[in-house]
Parts: sequence; structure tokens; C-alpha cells
Amino acid sequence: MDTLPLIDLRASPDEVARGIGEACRAHGFFYVVGHGIDPGLGPRLEDLSHRFFALPEATKQRFAMPLGGRAWRGWFPLGGELTSGRPDWKEGLYLGSELGEDHPRVQAGVPLHGRNLLPGDDVLPGFRQTIDAWMSAVTALGHRVMEGIARSLALPDDYFARRYTADPLILFRIFLYPSRPVPEGVDVRDGVGEHTDYGLLTLLRQDSVGGLQVRTAGGWIEAPPVADSFVCNIGDMLDRMTGGLYRSTPHRVRLNTSGRDRLSFPLFFDPDMAARIAPIRSAATDDHATRWDGASVHAFEGTYGEYLLGKVGKVFPDLKHKVL
Repeated sequence: MDTLPLIDLRASPDEVARGIGEACRAHGFFYVVGHGIDPGLGPRLEDLSHRFFALPEATKQRFAMPLGGRAWRGWFPLGGELTSGRPDWKEGLYLGSELGEDHPRVQAGVPLHGRNLLPGDDVLPGFRQTIDAWMSAVTALGHRVMEGIARSLALPDDYFARRYTADPLILFRIFLYPSRPVPEGVDVRDGVGEHTDYGLLTLLRQDSVGGLQVRTAGGWIEAPPVADSFVCNIGDMLDRMTGGLYRSTPHRVRLNTSGRDRLSFPLFFDPDMAARIAPIRSAATDDHATRWDGASVHAFEGTYGEYLLGKVGKVFPDLKHKVL
């Protein structure tokens, strides 16, 4: 297969579930269309995001991730995020569900919970409001896709909502992949290096530039932009739950040589931090020998939060020592 399947959410629930199941068994990636999200919201988010990244670096430093503390929110500069120990050639903004200081988990200092570190209307009017609207809409879509995944596994539609995602951990990223070349002497190979995602489900909006690649049994294939769509892929925890029936598939982003800066908007729809991931079916084999990172998602014991924090600390090792 050299193209990812496209699933129209306007089809019957059984047809949607059948398409999702086939895609997840094949390689864990698919497009969704017919999602009903306001078609003007994405372009508005793109415009404001380009404006954010075009701000002077001194201004963006006011929203730098170390200032976000244990909430793990804010801006990082070009080359500031690692994949498998090597810098990615992108700049980014880390975001998540907006939680006030009075929230119990914020008061308890639970990592990845807190306020978003963003410019206000005095710097970039409408940015925060647009991000909030986008996260709300895509989170609702995440619940909808997870219902289709549950049905594809012959489970009740609310299986995941009742066990893991009544209050999902929502992590949202805005990434800019610059069109300028990598300077000599910088150890960069990709926009984002080969990896799998950690949780249940990723919902990605791409702009028109493209660059996402997915590793299939036949080799790397492109996942080009499709108008008004989301690229969905399953993560390590769904791989773990299904005993490898639904596989979290490696993917990467190639260096941007298009001549235009590229934006991408992944939202990670993950289990509650305190959830312990129980199997839906047993793993047929321990798959560490065939995984890109040599690790086994089936051997892990503990909460999803423990699994996740062990991963994110490798992405920003300097920040880990400061805030975790």
C-alpha cells in the first residue's frame, strides 16, 4: 500500500468502524474527513501561528518553556527538541488543557498540568481564543474517533471514555518547520526523526506544504496534505491494549526544502495520567526486536503518566532536570 486510507465520518458507524479497523491493522494511520469542524478555524489558526513564529526572538523568549515550569508549556527555539537524541529541525509551541491554579492536580504539582504560556491580545490578538476553540473542537473529534476504534474492536462505543478518557490528557503542539537549510556542523537529519507516539490517538492538521512520512511494510510512504482532513494515528498505549493487533507505526517528517515555512498541528488524545493500561487482548509476542527503538510497550508496568514522563524527559533533557 502506497497511500493512507481516507475515512469519511459521515458514513454509518459500522462503516466507519470497519475502515478504522482495517487501517489500524495495516499500519495504524488514516485520514478522516467529514468531521464537521468549522472550516474557517484551521486557516485562522495557521495565520496566527505564522504571526507568532515571526515575532522577534526576544518576544518569544517571554513564553519560553522553562518559564512554564512543571506544566511543560511554552515556546522552544529551532533545534530545541530531540528525537532519539538528535535535534529536530523545527521550532514549536507546547500547549495543553487550560487548568487554573486551583485545580487539584496543579496544586499537587502534577507534571503536564497547568496554564498555557501564550501571548495575550496586546501581542497577538485572538491567538489564545483561537487555540482554545481549536483544542475544544479537536478533542471532541478525538472522542468520536475513539468511539469508532472501540466499535472496530467489537467493544462498546464508550469503552475508552469509561476507562481512560472521561478526562483525557490533551497535549497540543504547534510546529514550524523552516524552509531555510540546516547550517553546517549541526547534527540534524530530519524535520522530526523516526518515532512512534506515546498515547492512544494523534489527530494532525497539516498545512499545504506537507512532509510527513509513514513507515509501512513496503517502505516509507508520503502522507500528503488532504484538504480539510486530519491524519490520525494510534500510539503505543493502543498498541499495548490490543496486544499488537493495532500497531503504533514509526513516522517522521522530512526536512523542509519547499521554499515555504511549514506548519503542523498535532493534538495528542491520551489516557488520564493516573490510568493503568489494561489489555483488551494478550500480546502474541514481545515485539521489542522489531520496533524502531528496541523497546517493548507490552513489558511496561505502571500508570500512563509514569510511561509518558519517562519519554518526554528524553525530548527536553535540560528542561527535565530543571522542572521534573
